Amino acid sequence: MDERKLNRQMEKYTLRGHSLFGIRNKNEVRVIAQMERILQENPGFDPDSLDFEDIYALALNKLPARYVQHGSIVLGEPVRDADVADAVRYAISVVRDNPSYKKR
Repeated sequence: MDERKLNRQMEKYTLRGHSLFGIRNKNEVRVIAQMERILQENPGFDPDSLDFEDIYALALNKLPARYVQHGSIVLGEPVRDADVADAVRYAISVVRDNPSYKKR
């Protein structure tokens, strides 16, 4: 992403001069890590960019949001790794078995 585009994105997350850009759903990185691991369990499935995006979005939508900002103290983690893995497996099966677009 070029610098101008990044600046425009950051502006969308600014309120009264305060940046909210750094607040993220804690499950995002967890889903990506599980996607890498679980996709290896599906050797016949060769996802493209749209497949990755669909899997990522579907898995995140199956999990409760866990928003944090830099420096947050997390006292407990109600979303278990097994829950994240189950959400990713579900998303992979949906995308693999029911692609929402025609392959090129």
